[in-house]
Amino acid sequence: MGACVADREGELKDLMLRGLGGDAVAWRTLLRQMRGALTPYFKRRLGGMEADAEDLVQECLIAIHAKRATYDRSLPFTAWAYAIARYKLIDHLRRKGARVSIPLEVASVLIAEHTVEDGAIRGDLSRILGILPPRRRRLIEDVRLRGYSIAEAAARNGFTEGAAKVDVHRSMKALSASVAGHED
Repeated sequence: MGACVADREGELKDLMLRGLGGDAVAWRTLLRQMRGALTPYFKRRLGGMEADAEDLVQECLIAIHAKRATYDRSLPFTAWAYAIARYKLIDHLRRKGARVSIPLEVASVLIAEHTVEDGAIRGDLSRILGILPPRRRRLIEDVRLRGYSIAEAAARNGFTEGAAKVDVHRSMKALSASVAGHED
């Protein structure tokens, strides 16, 4: 993690901890700084629906405020905050029935070299997939993350094609139920 990213994480976490301790000035500062970070986060991901970004920022700040008691002080603050932002974005896109398409020439803006969000996403994904037995986890990783067909993933992981289809369905259902219990 670069020094700038680590410094930013440390600063935001300190504000969060002070805010949890009752420091109203630290809390307002945290929310103001998160507004500045969340606005471009949502605008980059909404491709053509940027007017909704401000609403999502507000929803996210309200969720951070409402869910602040659930923050685990031993974990990075930004991972927790961006997880909330991702859930809010997913909910918003589902409500809209939207599929975002980004022209190829501007897609590079979505592919940063490394951001705090990357670590949060990897951590969330690993934690979520960790509920599955290792063999089923590998099957899901092959089909849903690596792009293998069901037949290819079944062969790679010692499943019949039919069993792989059933296990992918059951695994996705279990993962969805696991995530649904953590949404705002």
